[in-house]
Amino acid sequence: MDDLRKQMQGIETMWVPGMDHAGIATQVIVEKKLWKEEEKTRHEIGRKEFKKRVWKWKVEKGDVIGKQLRRLGCSLDWERELFTMDKERSKAVKAAFIRLFNEGLIYRSDHLVNWCCVLQSAISDIEVEHLTLDGPTLIGVPGYSKPVEFGLLFLFAYKVCDSDREIVVATTRPETIPGDVAVAVHPKDGRYTQFIGKTVWHPFRNEGIPVIADEFVDPQFGTGAVKITPAHDQLDFEVSKRHLLPTVKVIDETGSMIDGEFQGTPRFQARSIIVDRLAKMGLMRGKESHAMTVPICSRSKDVIELLLKPQWFIKCQDMAAKAVADVKEGRLRIEPKNFEKTWFDWLENIR
Repeated sequence: MDDLRKQMQGIETMWVPGMDHAGIATQVIVEKKLWKEEEKTRHEIGRKEFKKRVWKWKVEKGDVIGKQLRRLGCSLDWERELFTMDKERSKAVKAAFIRLFNEGLIYRSDHLVNWCCVLQSAISDIEVEHLTLDGPTLIGVPGYSKPVEFGLLFLFAYKVCDSDREIVVATTRPETIPGDVAVAVHPKDGRYTQFIGKTVWHPFRNEGIPVIADEFVDPQFGTGAVKITPAHDQLDFEVSKRHLLPTVKVIDETGSMIDGEFQGTPRFQARSIIVDRLAKMGLMRGKESHAMTVPICSRSKDVIELLLKPQWFIKCQDMAAKAVADVKEGRLRIEPKNFEKTWFDWLENIR
């Protein structure tokens, strides 16, 4: 260890011991312990009691870590021991939050967040793993007794109102069809220019939704016509803002359908049910293999659901640009140097 090496060289050092609360990771471990020992969930014992269990676990494991460090001969200054959620640190966090808010760097807004239905929490982009699929693949999803099939593109028809024509749409997520608010096509796609500005009939909400033109649509993807579901897709959310479209939430925090005939149905069970209902309506036009990526929670291994929720955000773009420039221009050095790539990957692609 660098501190011990410096001490052996006669250099005076100060090694301050500190422990992190680990957030969601700690919550997951305590939840598993609770289920293993008592077959209860945190919801069943309540928030107050669950917090007691978490603090008890923290004390037990913190003591073990401290003893291990002492046995290793680590010469830490134990009188300065810190914990990220102790009184002084919590006070500092609150003070920093208020200062950043007053400076306009912290704001609250409705945004699509990476929601883990198992953890019942939003997680950062860094905590999302992306599983690449070449085609149909069965994936085990927490809470489902059977694996769920991904890697399929489903084709279904939206009937054009006051016409015998239809627009066939491709989607990997039939369970979000009840939340569709528009069908989008590329403005220069000759196959669909005649439909721009018209209305198609939504089979589950019994109302018309508009056909819009937007250059984000790739005419080569699927049929060249895509459904717009702002409450559950990032690109669709951005399209909805450009075209002043409403948002219709159809999946809740537990991963269940919200309204209508599918209310309470788990999202991936609803997928199969909706496909069957479309087939009975004569609207299914087939399915085909499709290469795709599936976002997975790195902690729970649940499939991430994008949900529109009010969240606190920090404006990081300017700070990230400065941090990148400081490294590139030599004002800040990353050791070891190979971690510069990680630094740039995170900060140059920040949202």
